[in-house]
Amino acid sequence: MTGLCALAMWLRLPDHTYVSFADELFLPFSWYGLVGLVIGGWPLFKEAWRSILKRRMTMELSMGIAVVAAAYTGYFFVALVITFFVLIAEVLEGMTIERGRRAIRDLMALLPNEVQLRREGAVVTASIAEVTPGSIVVVAPGARVPVDGPVVSGNSFVDESRITGESMPVEKIAGSFAYAGTVNQSGAIEIRAERVGRATSYGQILETVEEAERSRAPVQRLADRLAGYIVYVALGFAAFEYWISGGNVSATISVIVVAGACGVAAGTPLAILGGLGRAAKMGAIIKGGIHLENLGRVDTVVLDKTGTLTFGRPEVSAVVAEPGVDARELLEAAATAEALSEHPLGKAIIAHAEAQDIRPAQAQNFSYEPGRGIAARDAAGPIFVGNEGWMQSNGIVESVPESEYAGTRVFVAREGRLLGHIAIEDTIRPDARRAVAHLKQMGIEVHLLTGDTSAVAARVAADLGIENVEAERLPNHKLERVKALQASGKRVAMVGDGINDAPALATASVGVAMGSGTEVAREKADIVLLGNNLTRFAETVYLARRTRSIIWFNFAGTVLVDLLGIAAAMTGLIGPVGASVIHTGSELAFILNSARLIPGTTILGGLTTMRDRVASVFTGKPVVTDQPGEQAR
Repeated sequence: MTGLCALAMWLRLPDHTYVSFADELFLPFSWYGLVGLVIGGWPLFKEAWRSILKRRMTMELSMGIAVVAAAYTGYFFVALVITFFVLIAEVLEGMTIERGRRAIRDLMALLPNEVQLRREGAVVTASIAEVTPGSIVVVAPGARVPVDGPVVSGNSFVDESRITGESMPVEKIAGSFAYAGTVNQSGAIEIRAERVGRATSYGQILETVEEAERSRAPVQRLADRLAGYIVYVALGFAAFEYWISGGNVSATISVIVVAGACGVAAGTPLAILGGLGRAAKMGAIIKGGIHLENLGRVDTVVLDKTGTLTFGRPEVSAVVAEPGVDARELLEAAATAEALSEHPLGKAIIAHAEAQDIRPAQAQNFSYEPGRGIAARDAAGPIFVGNEGWMQSNGIVESVPESEYAGTRVFVAREGRLLGHIAIEDTIRPDARRAVAHLKQMGIEVHLLTGDTSAVAARVAADLGIENVEAERLPNHKLERVKALQASGKRVAMVGDGINDAPALATASVGVAMGSGTEVAREKADIVLLGNNLTRFAETVYLARRTRSIIWFNFAGTVLVDLLGIAAAMTGLIGPVGASVIHTGSELAFILNSARLIPGTTILGGLTTMRDRVASVFTGKPVVTDQPGEQAR
């Protein structure tokens, strides 16, 4: 309506040009101007009045002042144009921010609204709201799992990448645990519901993301202050222009109108929102905008070893036989002795033997000496498996040769003869190398702190290219090291997974917990990585830096455009209409710049979506979007 009224005035359609009082006082007047300002300016005037009540100087209040001044002095066309462009900016801003919020809400769409329940031997369709703990939920192939709980029957493979980060489908049989939000790929399974809705693992992820969305980062408060300063500066320059120009109302209004602050006031929270949403889709749950901002400023990363850089489980790395001894004979003897053992190293040896298709023989007279080793006997004679001290105490050897392997060495002997040793190590994650390389490419200093031995720590660090290494560190040592780095002026991110990492995680500038880590570690951390892919952490650091750079680009760009625009308005290069175009165009540019962070959004895509939504208002046709399950409202 405001645009039509402005068009009518521009075409000089019949209208009153003034209104008189007692044939003595004549004031400029326009019915088109009055109608357009009352209808179109109502949202602007309402926000301006709220700003007055709160005693806050906002962009809406400054625009309201400009509109009223233009109308009062007879510049009704200028007032309508200003109102029209302000409304366009508000609509586009609202659409863009809503798209960012919808990117967060779309995560909830992974949980189905209807489920199949087994009741009294029959399968019935019910609402997800009817599911209670203990209900038996039937999940067909291709369907999403709606609850957390154990599988009670059926066999299938499930895509758990959204929850655990596991890239390969995980087999589910009776007794396996299933997570809400995962996708059943093959056979039908039945699950006994333990946690439903927001209580599920996926629901907790959503709660964390939504809480982060509601929080305000320090840079957002800075953006609000900058927006207020811009308004005050614009009004100050406008008053100065009115004085030096001898009351030139057009130039004064132009100065007020050209200065725009919504590029930072709206663009900053939109960038934070987009960063949080994109991080969540990448598999990194950030618990607040302040942590995203802090991560973007990190220059030092401290990494734990076990469970972070490594898988956190022992695996056989080498079978080293003595001269004249076959490696299979060595492995078979060790597997025979370890067959009845519950020790993690013994289980690693058994698993490796099975992978080599070696079946252990029946062992007798099994005995275990804690911290030393095992003695057993099979048909071929006695077997001793253990550390160097165990070999010496049983008279096998006086000393053992050095080894190129830095991990744990398990020695094996039969009938008083040393057969060799088995090297067992905690295997480095393949993604750890890429993650460390990416961090170093970003100029970040990487440290390795571990409670493991110096030899193991040195080998892992050398393999990953980490120069700063500290081994045999207890939890209090890790905490002291993080504090020391911070005291030296470093902004530190600590990445860990265990209870022993919790103090350092809580103290660091940003604490990051692996998804498979302990509950204590995840609770103390500011960011939780779903699954165990450390590359996601490096990608999240890059995302945080990109978010920060976009925000500061918007800050600098807004100030520069406003200063140039004020100068142009004061020198008469632009009038009120040109000032309106610059104001709206710059705001839209900076808002779309922030919108690039919204998952699946580009500037071109954002403009296309806005065009389609505006067109739908006139055609009545729904907008078709590229978001799964999404229809424009």
